[in-house]
Amino acid sequence: MTRDAAPYDLVISIINYRTGALTIACVASVISDLRITLGVRAHIVVVDNASGDGSEVEIADWITAQGPDVPMTLIQSPRNSGFSGGHNQGMSARRADFYLVLNSDAVLKPGFCGALLEAARATPEAGLFTPRIETEEGAPQSSCFRMHSPISELIRAAATGPVTTLFQRHVVALDMPPDPDQIGWASFAGILLRAQMIEEVGLMDESYFLYFEDTEYCLRAGRAGWRIAYVPQARFVHFVGGSTAVKAMTEARKRLPKYYYASRTRLLYQAHGPMGLLAANLLWHLGRGIAQLRWFAGKPVPAAMAQEWRDIWTNVLTPLGDSHQPKGS
Repeated sequence: MTRDAAPYDLVISIINYRTGALTIACVASVISDLRITLGVRAHIVVVDNASGDGSEVEIADWITAQGPDVPMTLIQSPRNSGFSGGHNQGMSARRADFYLVLNSDAVLKPGFCGALLEAARATPEAGLFTPRIETEEGAPQSSCFRMHSPISELIRAAATGPVTTLFQRHVVALDMPPDPDQIGWASFAGILLRAQMIEEVGLMDESYFLYFEDTEYCLRAGRAGWRIAYVPQARFVHFVGGSTAVKAMTEARKRLPKYYYASRTRLLYQAHGPMGLLAANLLWHLGRGIAQLRWFAGKPVPAAMAQEWRDIWTNVLTPLGDSHQPKGS
């Protein structure tokens, strides 16, 4: 990616994986917003991640119906390359000064692109610009976080008030709006990336099939000196879980896919090294022991994910190994 004479100010990358209607609604909201963002040279890139369910045809037909005046490209990936691989294809398709990574289950509110670009041009020391993410009712969603750590795994597993209070400075989710100095990473459900930063730190790590890839990218960018800026004037609605089944599985406390835990292992290893990864897993087990003590106080014991006691050890001996990409994807 070369910053010199980039033909676009902004490229928007959106992945479709069997979410045809959501993807079309997302792209339509981008087109509407770009029409009121005057003077911005933009291009939309939709990457179909080998859906194979007909949604790619539905989207192709819809794009054709928009006519040649809408700057849009559909890339049909030969395989499901996950979140990182899909967006890497999208960002590599066109050169621009900025890249908007956007979930297919997102709908932009008017003025979104203009607010992000204005903030980005006024804040050259920041490489990532995270907007305000809202529910359908307009309430803010958590989108800015502290880095995961061994202590945060203790907090998560214990799910007990006194433990959370004692280690409050290690709680991953930040209150919204966040303290700018505490943002360790931000959700890539929708985020603006500076091309100069991408040139320096590289594209997203495709060894993360799904989950934690945004955390790792922010970790890498932060180590290179780039900070994350929160831009509340840019707002979009995120239909949580619309593009993945893992949200529903989490709420039902069902066993999560192996690739989730492989990504967790990789991130903890990259952030804290082998001893940090080991400490995180051991503290998770300690946290579950603390959670069981709630029973003696007559309080319900919060359930862990099914088989999590075993799955957190996925790839612990080879933390940079197999991402457990689902077979047939």
